[in-house]
Amino acid sequence: MDKLPGMGDMAGMLKQLRQMQGELAKAQKELARETVTAEAGRGAVQVTVTGDQRVTDLQIDPELLASGDAGQLSQLLQEAFNKALDESREMAKKRLGPLASGLGG
Repeated sequence: MDKLPGMGDMAGMLKQLRQMQGELAKAQKELARETVTAEAGRGAVQVTVTGDQRVTDLQIDPELLASGDAGQLSQLLQEAFNKALDESREMAKKRLGPLASGLGG
């Protein structure tokens, strides 16, 4: 019995898809180990986030805590977290973008 036309192409495409999925999974694991650190208030608050957007470290200057200014602390935390998350997303986009577009995503 003859093979159906195009079936060889489909097998090749499936193999390529599996390979690309493997590369994507590997890149995602690498991102989980890479970090970015952002700061606010000239270093009074520092937040470190992984490439898969998990917070791994938070540093707050003791002088900022001693000031007792909860509003300022809140504002600086928000600023540092948002910067760190933006940088993390950008890192992931650069790393995963070409792979995801190859998968049709």
